[in-house]
Amino acid sequence: MAIPIADIAWARAELARFLELTTLYHPPDPPGVAFITSRMSNRGEQKDIAASAQVVEQILDRVLPRWRTEVPDSRVNRWCRHREAAQRADAVLERDTEIRARLGDDAPDLNAAAMHPWAWEGARPLWQSGHFREAVTAAARKVNAETQNKLDRKDVSETRLFQQAFSQDAPKAGQPRLRLMQDDGSDTYRSVHRGAAAFAEGFFAAIRNPNSHADGLPDLPQHEALEQLAALSVLARWVAAAAVVTV
Repeated sequence: MAIPIADIAWARAELARFLELTTLYHPPDPPGVAFITSRMSNRGEQKDIAASAQVVEQILDRVLPRWRTEVPDSRVNRWCRHREAAQRADAVLERDTEIRARLGDDAPDLNAAAMHPWAWEGARPLWQSGHFREAVTAAARKVNAETQNKLDRKDVSETRLFQQAFSQDAPKAGQPRLRLMQDDGSDTYRSVHRGAAAFAEGFFAAIRNPNSHADGLPDLPQHEALEQLAALSVLARWVAAAAVVTV
């Protein structure tokens, strides 16, 4: 799977700058004083390192989502974990560039950040900590809640909510409908709304429900979770774009 960064050259340059700023060295002892310590200092100014780290951490979250827990920390210097993670991430990005160059892989990238905000923002915190199955579940809750908000309905949720929202029946008191196009009596109108309701039912039955009852199961591979998130993004865009029709 392609690395979810649009400009790899820029990302590698940011990592290189951070590594340069955080280069480690043993500061000389003051004249006439000898310290025995394993701690090391950085070549760059701490304010410059901190500013660079703000960008680098976001790169690391994309390339190595589990870096905060998988890369060991060290008491030698506060930036040791960041340095090792940056070195690992740079190696990953370098290999991705090499693979693309040698294999001519020009397939389009699936970028979670370009998905509908309801899907990605719901998933982001857990996704960036490497909990992919839980991230999809959280995103599903977010899309469900936003749909309830749009329809002003808290009495139903998930499958029933979307079945009623995309129902081709006329709206009722307390049951507004979502319309993806005007009712022109065509087969397309009926097909679009029947399909949207079926799509939502399929997502919650085959993806959201198993994910939310997956205690003890291994986490989803990232690429599978990304595919599931993309399916949810489609549903979110339909809901966001639909007109609300009331009695």
